[in-house]
Amino acid sequence: MKDNHQDSQLKRELSTRHMQLIALGGSIGVGLFYGSSSTIQMAGPSILLAYLIGGLVIFTIMRALGEMAVEEPVSGSFSTYANKYLGRFAGFLSGWTYWFMWIVVGMSELTVVGVYINYWFPDIPQWVTALVILVIMTLVNLANVKAYGEFEFWFAMIKVVAIIGMIVLGLAIIFFGVGNHGEAIGFDNLWAHGGFMPNGFHGILMSLVLVMFSFGGVELVGISAGEAKNPSKSIPSAINNIVWRILIFYIGALGVMMAIYPWNEVGSEGSPFVQIFDYVGIPAAAHIINFVVITAAMSAFNSGLYGSGRMLHNLSEQKYAPKYFKTVSKNGSPRRGILFSSAVLLIAVVLNYVVPEKVFIYISAVATVAVITSWMIILLAQLKFRKSKTKEEVAELKFKIPLYPLSTYIAIAFLLMVIVLMAFIPDMRVALYVAPVWFLILFVGYKVINVKK
Repeated sequence: MKDNHQDSQLKRELSTRHMQLIALGGSIGVGLFYGSSSTIQMAGPSILLAYLIGGLVIFTIMRALGEMAVEEPVSGSFSTYANKYLGRFAGFLSGWTYWFMWIVVGMSELTVVGVYINYWFPDIPQWVTALVILVIMTLVNLANVKAYGEFEFWFAMIKVVAIIGMIVLGLAIIFFGVGNHGEAIGFDNLWAHGGFMPNGFHGILMSLVLVMFSFGGVELVGISAGEAKNPSKSIPSAINNIVWRILIFYIGALGVMMAIYPWNEVGSEGSPFVQIFDYVGIPAAAHIINFVVITAAMSAFNSGLYGSGRMLHNLSEQKYAPKYFKTVSKNGSPRRGILFSSAVLLIAVVLNYVVPEKVFIYISAVATVAVITSWMIILLAQLKFRKSKTKEEVAELKFKIPLYPLSTYIAIAFLLMVIVLMAFIPDMRVALYVAPVWFLILFVGYKVINVKK
C-alpha cells in the first residue's frame, strides 16, 4: 500500500500570532499554578530576584538560538546547528536527548490531567483520561501544523487570562482592600517576615535550580522555526517578548501572592491561585483553577508531542534515526514521528500503574538534565556559528545576540553553576547519577550507527 506523503516537506503555516503564544505556552507550565509555593519556601520574597536573574539568562539563550534560527530556520533547530557547528555526535546527542525529554514530560502531563479530571469525576480511572487525551492530542498533531498552532494559541490564552485575572484581583486587594473590608493590604508582607531574603543568599542560589527548570520548553520557538510563515519577523518578535512576559507572569504573579500572604503561608491551603480567588470571594475558585491546570497540562503535552515528532523527523534527515521518520503526510505533518512518540507514551499510560513511583522520578531526572544539555548546546553552537562567519557576514546578521561573546560565556557559566547546585538538592541529585548512564547509551547508539554506515 502506497503511503500518501511527500518526502520531508514541512509546511510554513505558523503565523506570528501562533509563534508568540507557542513561546508563551512553553514558558508557563503547571508549576506556576501549583508548584510555585515550593520555590517560594526556598527563597521567600527574594524568589522574585531569582526569576529576574533566570529570565535574563533564558533571554540570552533564546537570543543565541534566535541568531541562528533567523539565518537558518529549520525544524530541527539546535540539533541541526549542533550537527553543523559542533560535530555529528553533538547533533545526535542533542536531538535524541530532547526527544526523550518531551516523552518524559508527556508522561507526567498525562498523569497530571488524570489527577485533576478526577477532582470532578472521581469514578473515572486515571488511565482512561490519559488515553483519551493522548488520542485527541495525537489527532490534533496529525491534522496539520496550523491545527497545532491554533490549539496551542487557545490553550496558552487560557493560562494568560487566568494569570492576568489573578494579578488584577491581587492588585485590587493590595491597593483597594477588595475582599478585606476596604482596607488596603499594601506590600509590607514582602519584607515583614524575616526580610526580603529570609533564607539569605543561599536561598536564592538553591531556588535558581527549580527556577531554571520552570523555563523548560521556551526553546520550542526554535523547533517551530522551520514551519514559521515569516521566520525573520516572527522569531525575533517571539523571543524579544519573552523577557517582559517572564516579568509580568512569573514575577508579577508571585509578587502579588507574597504581598497578600506572608511568604511562609503561600500555598499552605492548596494552590496559591485558588487562595487569591477565594480571598476575593469567588466561590468557584477551585473549579476555575482546576480547569486552567488541565488546559495547562494539555498545552504542555500538545507542545511535547509536536516537539518530539519534529525532532524525530530532523534526526532522520541527519541519518541519526531510521528513514521511516523522514517522510511527511500531504498536509505537512511528520505523521510517523508523531505516531511513534504517541506509541511510546501509550506504553507510559500502562506502566504508570505498574512501575514503582521512584523509577518514574529517576526517569524524570533525565528530563531535567536534558533541558540544561539543550541550552548548553545552543550556546556552544552559537559560539561556533559566529566564529564561522566573516566580518562582512557578521555585519549582515539580522538578529544578533547582545553583548557577544560576553553574554554567551556568562550564560554558559551560569548553567554550569546550576548543575553544581543540583548536587546539593537531594531530589535533584539523582539526575547527576542517571544522566551519565543516558549519555553512555547514546554514545553506544551513535557508534553502532556509524559502524552500520
